[in-house]
Amino acid sequence: MAYCNMISPFSLQEADWDESPEKILLPPTDPNAEVQEIPGYKLVYADGACPRNYRVYKGDSMIGVIFQYITHWSNGVDSLRYAEPVDAAVGLDNFMKVLRVSKATTEQPPTEEELLDQEFDALTSDEWERLKRYVAQAKDLVAA
Repeated sequence: MAYCNMISPFSLQEADWDESPEKILLPPTDPNAEVQEIPGYKLVYADGACPRNYRVYKGDSMIGVIFQYITHWSNGVDSLRYAEPVDAAVGLDNFMKVLRVSKATTEQPPTEEELLDQEFDALTSDEWERLKRYVAQAKDLVAA
């Protein structure tokens, strides 16, 4: 009969705690973060060896992830191989812009029933007005 040695959480070496995700995914402002500055963007190393994964920041916002291979860079949103990280970051940024515009033009406003399921604090003034009219119509229907 074979026995497996189980490792309890209390038997971990202190060095194992240094590899926590909180320390790996540092913000670009952290002095311990591995940051590459490229024109218009900051690349922050996240993990990996080949490819190395970098979170891409534009200003204070993360826009996505790009990958550094031995021979090229990629952004995961297209099938292109980029020679420079800035090209992969720009390709990612352009894709995200198109995605936002596409989503904004095709997205339908929520129905009144969906608005009723949202938290009151999250509703805009226009959504409140729609709900007021909807509830007033519903009361008239019930009364009739």
